[in-house]
Amino acid sequence: MRFFSDHAKKKIMILVGHPDPESTLSSHLALLYETAAHGAGHEVRRTHLGEMHFDPVLHQGYKVIQALEPDLKKLQEDIAWCNHFVLVYPNWWCTMPASLKGIFDRMWLPGFSFNFYKTGWRSHLSLWKSGMSGKTARVMVLSGTHPLLVWLLFGDYTNEIRRGILWFAGFKVSLSHFGPSDKAPEWKKNEWRRIVTRLGKLGE
Repeated sequence: MRFFSDHAKKKIMILVGHPDPESTLSSHLALLYETAAHGAGHEVRRTHLGEMHFDPVLHQGYKVIQALEPDLKKLQEDIAWCNHFVLVYPNWWCTMPASLKGIFDRMWLPGFSFNFYKTGWRSHLSLWKSGMSGKTARVMVLSGTHPLLVWLLFGDYTNEIRRGILWFAGFKVSLSHFGPSDKAPEWKKNEWRRIVTRLGKLGE
């Protein structure tokens, strides 16, 4: 049995990125992770995309400030609070669901997740200062097709979230792929459950 010191205990934020609040496998894996993390002494908060209320469309880009709804402000607070961020979502058309992308379009803003340099040589290169440096993230992606086949046919379908969003903001990102989720036998799902439970215990 592994015991955690106070120093090793983490503050973990879990976002279930499926727009259906009754989604089964995404929610199930997130709950397994949360339960294991709690049991190991970590602090955990969890939010489900399907229960959030916000406009996912950035109607005028970034030229007009679009006020954040309370649910987006709360999610910002939870991500700022945590030192480990867990995101579980289904792979749809080699990317995340549109409403999940809308979360990042709306709230992944300068002053929160990053800041561009305004002066000096770095400003001329459009370089930025990451707002989440020192934090870690675990991205769990569920796909109806075997992940290796998706990668062979279409390339890296996690680059958007892994590098374009999380790495850009300073997160050190780890990935877990689960699939084919629709036709997996029970023994395979049990294997996924063991993996997710172990990750939750370790806070990874």
